[in-house]
Amino acid sequence: MSDRTASPFTTDVLAPSAAPAPNGYTDQTTNTRPVSQPMTQQLLMIEDDTRLATMVGEYLRQSGYGFTHAADGAKGLEALQSCKPDLVILDLMLPDMDGLEVCRRIKGSGTDSARTAVLMLTAKGDPMDRIVGLEIGADDYLPKPFEPRELLARIRAVLRRGGENASAAGSQPAMRFGSLEIDRDARTVTVSGKACELTSYQFDLLVALAERAGRVLSRDQIMETVRGRELEAFDRSIDVHMGRIRSAIELDPKDPKRILTVRGVGYVFAKQQD
Repeated sequence: MSDRTASPFTTDVLAPSAAPAPNGYTDQTTNTRPVSQPMTQQLLMIEDDTRLATMVGEYLRQSGYGFTHAADGAKGLEALQSCKPDLVILDLMLPDMDGLEVCRRIKGSGTDSARTAVLMLTAKGDPMDRIVGLEIGADDYLPKPFEPRELLARIRAVLRRGGENASAAGSQPAMRFGSLEIDRDARTVTVSGKACELTSYQFDLLVALAERAGRVLSRDQIMETVRGRELEAFDRSIDVHMGRIRSAIELDPKDPKRILTVRGVGYVFAKQQD
């Protein structure tokens, strides 16, 4: 549950709290912009701190996004089906269920909702939650307390990674490495015809490696290539993502043949594969 003594969000903008709807979540997408300018991307925040959610919602609406708030995990999963968000901002400390369980249900739903991007809000200095969250499919994380501009930058980065290739449909041939096929236009990965489940960020990491097959890339080079957030000091989240990619595409993730670790340097994608 959120700490009420100090806000994890720093901003001078504080709007009055919207009255919750009968279903337990607040849809704050209406009347935020002129009718002639329709909403494009929708955000859902699952957060039990109403004051924080109000501030975040006001800031993100001013930045041009539609915004819906759910105060607990159950209401968040309900809102996920009704508002069809492009991205979920998910607090891991919720009153009714663990945020990691909410993320697991979103990513394991087997429906279109499983493709929804998830940005976790984690307690500062708690790397284990971040690692577990990334392993079960979260696209990025942001420790509390956070600056509003960093939240906005991360949201934009995650959404951009998921959508920037859509406009280039049909322009890039699929890449094939043995039984592995990577379709950059459809943003799908298959091994022997079987679909592999990867987050948007993990797909981009795989493409970055595959397009440079045979070349050893450092962690910094990989992060720079996918244009994600800057690599923080001692941040090992890239290794967590690589482990998840290996679990999806390798016959034996403990003895990888496709993505190889170059100790002390980074990773290399094998040119020759079965």
